[in-house]
Amino acid sequence: MYLVVGLGNPGIKYLKNLHNLGFMAVELLAEQNGVTFGKKGFKGEYGEKNIDGNKVIFLKPQTFMNLSGESISEISSFYKIPPENIIVIYDDIDIPIGSLRIRRSGSAGTHNGMRNIVSCLNTTDFPRVRIGTKPSGDYEILSYVLSDIKKEDEPLFKISVNKAVDAVNELIHGNSFENVMQKYNG
Repeated sequence: MYLVVGLGNPGIKYLKNLHNLGFMAVELLAEQNGVTFGKKGFKGEYGEKNIDGNKVIFLKPQTFMNLSGESISEISSFYKIPPENIIVIYDDIDIPIGSLRIRRSGSAGTHNGMRNIVSCLNTTDFPRVRIGTKPSGDYEILSYVLSDIKKEDEPLFKISVNKAVDAVNELIHGNSFENVMQKYNG
């Protein structure tokens, strides 16, 4: 069983924010796999499907970014999903725009949503797909991540989100983690 989580903030005002790249990716991933977010519970919206003999749950926490771990902890505990089968997709300001970083585990870095997840799961040992958002020049982190994607950056973010979706699709369809990291990191 897999839990695939896209991080973001609920509500129309955040829809096109950089901080919602995880939501964008998990929505596209679910759509490609014929899944809708028709269920509410575990402080989130989710859908599920059997894929290649594995149950896969797609989750969008509705707790706002900084409390995402509450939703993930509740649903993973209920379904008894081990951390190594929880794949979290999110924006990362420490990675250049257009790049992905896929890892089996690691620190939360500067991401408050990830800090909360690590705290709630009590481990850093879960896979993550980080979509780069690092701007050039000076910026204030909170206002930047809560800003909408700039028109001129849309093509790069579309490519990044699609790559993230392709990578997670390969993972849930049985490709090895090492192969996926080798193919998509960079």
